[in-house]
Amino acid sequence: METGDQLIADLFTTREKELTAEETKKLEEQNKRLVPEFRANKLEVDAQRHWDIFYKRNETRFFKDRHWTTREFQELLDQSDLREAHQKRTLLEVGCGVGNLVFPLLEEQSRAEGNEDSVPCGRFYFYACDFSPRAVDFVRANPLYDPSNITAFQCDITTQQVHEQIPAGSLDVCTMIFVLSAIHPHKFKDVVQNLWRLLKPGGLVLFRDYGLYDMAQLRFKPGNKIAENLYVRQDGTRSYYFAEQEVAQLFTESGFDVLTNAYVHRRTLNVKEGVDVPRIFLQGKFRKKQL
Repeated sequence: METGDQLIADLFTTREKELTAEETKKLEEQNKRLVPEFRANKLEVDAQRHWDIFYKRNETRFFKDRHWTTREFQELLDQSDLREAHQKRTLLEVGCGVGNLVFPLLEEQSRAEGNEDSVPCGRFYFYACDFSPRAVDFVRANPLYDPSNITAFQCDITTQQVHEQIPAGSLDVCTMIFVLSAIHPHKFKDVVQNLWRLLKPGGLVLFRDYGLYDMAQLRFKPGNKIAENLYVRQDGTRSYYFAEQEVAQLFTESGFDVLTNAYVHRRTLNVKEGVDVPRIFLQGKFRKKQL
């Protein structure tokens, strides 16, 4: 957060946001000029190139390190009481970007191993993959990158490529944090089924992404909407906004139990600047059914 920002306590709910008349009008305006089919198809073909250009332009500066993940997902904390102390669990970060989730976890893990008084962080061997080769290069160039703790690789998670890197049924945890929204909805099921195949029975998917009627969705102008709840940004990357029930259905139909799944309403206030930023995310935990 910026100096002067005040974070209001998050509200978790399964209820959809009720739109005001003004917000409804904004969504109706978006429908007046949709992205032409030819351009929509080209965005799909050029998806990797757009993300590579994104990381070429922003390098490691755009996304902040996600130090909040252990607060939201207790499963990332130490679980050594459940298994032999020397045995590491395995975690795949899908859509790792430049490592804003995996490196804070790795750093905390290293700190905990050398300090008995530190907050315990789960003992993991990390896999990290991204669609963008440039993003993976940044991960490998990070001073914390050590093949004894982490393997980073480029792959398209909507295809079978990931199975060339990770054995089936070998993972304890998969994270998808603001990743699925960048993928075309027609391929959502392919992604979730890939995760099911990678996870051990009882393994977890930890999910967070943009929720339906988030502020960013309402701000799009005519000409940015590709399809229902799917938009293109100015840089050519895409963003989808999820309803709670569709995500629950996506995972249950692919062999998962829903542990938690709810909208997160978050507000950041800056009274001095007169800024009120309301956001809506969707957060869930999904467990691969036991055999």
